[in-house]
Amino acid sequence: MSEPRLQLLGREGCHLCLTAAEQLVPIAAEAGVDVHEVDVDTDPELQAEYGDRVPVLLLDGREHSYFTLDVPRLRRDLGLR
Repeated sequence: MSEPRLQLLGREGCHLCLTAAEQLVPIAAEAGVDVHEVDVDTDPELQAEYGDRVPVLLLDGREHSYFTLDVPRLRRDLGLR
């Protein structure tokens, strides 16, 4: 099975993560893709790699945005206007 198209890496209690998720969900729905949220604190490798640098959005397994979503770029990269 292939990697999810959109992964939002974050953690519990992170206000920036909540804001990113709120922005991301309608864009993903418009593009017809699901958002897979991942808590970095549940995986020691992710926690070591991303530490306090969350939220991080991965698009097709590659880092797309961190701290704040680059909404215009994301819409473009998902083929939305």
